[in-house]
Amino acid sequence: MTAPGLVSSQLTDPTAVIERLAAWNREVRAQFPILTGHPDRAYLDSSATAQKPQAVIDAVNDYLCTTNANAGRGTYTWANATTDIVEQARGRVARFLGDTGAGDSTVTFTSGTSSGLRRVALDWLTTHLRDGDHIIVPFADHQANLLPWTEAVDMLSARGIDVRVDALPYESTGTGDYDIDALRRLLTPRTTFIAATHVHHVYGNDMNVHRLRDAVGPDVAICLDAAQSAGHLPVDLEVLDVDFVVFSGHKAMALPGIGAIWARNRRGPRFAPNGWSGTPNTSGIVSLCAALDWFDAVGLDRIHQWTLALGAMLTDALASMDAYEILGCQSSLSLDSQVQRRVGIVTFRHRSISSNDLGFILDSRGLMVRADGHCQGRDGEKTASVRASMHAYTSADEVHRLIEVLRELESAS
Repeated sequence: MTAPGLVSSQLTDPTAVIERLAAWNREVRAQFPILTGHPDRAYLDSSATAQKPQAVIDAVNDYLCTTNANAGRGTYTWANATTDIVEQARGRVARFLGDTGAGDSTVTFTSGTSSGLRRVALDWLTTHLRDGDHIIVPFADHQANLLPWTEAVDMLSARGIDVRVDALPYESTGTGDYDIDALRRLLTPRTTFIAATHVHHVYGNDMNVHRLRDAVGPDVAICLDAAQSAGHLPVDLEVLDVDFVVFSGHKAMALPGIGAIWARNRRGPRFAPNGWSGTPNTSGIVSLCAALDWFDAVGLDRIHQWTLALGAMLTDALASMDAYEILGCQSSLSLDSQVQRRVGIVTFRHRSISSNDLGFILDSRGLMVRADGHCQGRDGEKTASVRASMHAYTSADEVHRLIEVLRELESAS
């Protein structure tokens, strides 16, 4: 088994991987009604939201038709059954993340990653920080993994509690990873908290966050935004050794409006959301558990290999076309690179066609991609770009179709 973030030798040849997993991909794709019902459309926006397999649709439909009730607020059969579903779902999420159950961890359901990170910031971090403490957070990742931490610091400042904030540094050598040496230089005896991203939502990089614990030591709490990794690659809590993992269900083939916060509860106060929790999103929780079961059956290792191979195929094609600029790690563009870690996400620009116009052109050819600023944080790129993002159901033919249209546009420009 390779170390997290590194690519085994079999993934340096995307064509071989695609040929080996082609039958598997056809079986996977057949399980998505929206895709089989629209064979002329190529959905390449899975980083924004993933499509739903029939197993998830059936699980939600069965729940709504047989068991739907309010959890924790009744003693009758349906209410008890719904309460059991919610409570068992916490353990299901923990197991999916590799939690062995030996500690004091908890799972809290939220509406998604943005909401979950904000809950960690406002309900936990504000009670953990003291005057003079120091935190390090990503200023060039998704806004959802920046704004909650600065909001928490501003709230504390209004109470007379001053907290120093530094930006989590990136390597300047073009690998796209966090700069661990620079991070070590930022640490002080008052460094209390680090926020990081597992897979970058624009560049597709696996950020090698398994290196963080060794860098920051045993006492600093680490919160991980896993929005682009949960359901895309195996998440191993024992290897990562973080204190919070937050992710969204809708990016992991569940319904919109559901997400989860996993908390280790070893460093700092025990995590508990403030206030009255209200009625949980039971349909969303059912869909999330069904999606996690589906991932286990299909195989996250195969999903990871497939999306890596498709990403490598697309980046290699784009690198051969002068009309396009590929964003992110330039060292990962060659097929034999050991930093090829674009986990199903490839973002680029045409040098003369605006990204918004390019998005419309691709849509007119049946290729659905995202074209905008991608919710970047303060230090992220502000110029719009086109992001193509793949998942287990994405076919190699769809990526070839995208490449063919991009080549046509290069010739015409």
